[in-house]
Amino acid sequence: MDIKQHWLADAARIVSPNYDERPDPSDISLVVIHCISLPPGEFGNAYIDQLFCNQLDPDGHPYFKEIYQLKVSAHVLVKRDGACVQYVPFDRRAWHAGQSSYQGRDRCNDFSIGIELEGTELVAYTDRQYQRLSTLIRALLAHYPGLSKQRIAAHSDIAPGRKTDPGPSFDWRRLYRLLE
Repeated sequence: MDIKQHWLADAARIVSPNYDERPDPSDISLVVIHCISLPPGEFGNAYIDQLFCNQLDPDGHPYFKEIYQLKVSAHVLVKRDGACVQYVPFDRRAWHAGQSSYQGRDRCNDFSIGIELEGTELVAYTDRQYQRLSTLIRALLAHYPGLSKQRIAAHSDIAPGRKTDPGPSFDWRRLYRLLE
């Protein structure tokens, strides 16, 4: 998996308006793993793209009335079939972590890359997702020297009490075995 000018060469690209400049573009030193499904528990539709591009129709589902005005994004989404969509170039600050802290540093969006897995905290992630996620992380580790296997965190780790993803259905041991 190649990274060229902070974009994945082999991922679909849908540019989100929900990003801005990092305070220090060279400080990319954390990967944050998230999960998302829209509506909750449903997969394989365009609603995540719509949310990240501020195009989610509040009348499309009752849950959307609660979230359609959110201004959020991630750098990359890994779909259930392993396909990747990139929304924000890696050298820019995606709006994925919210109020957060990692090893004493607040504002994790400033220095992290956010990866969303299409899924829920309680549904097992797919083999293709683990394969693609590990390939993606290996590419990031090779491209950004501030990253390491020890600097990969769950959203729940950086926002405890506020977030629970990627949840107990995420197999951290499996990911680390694939990264060896």
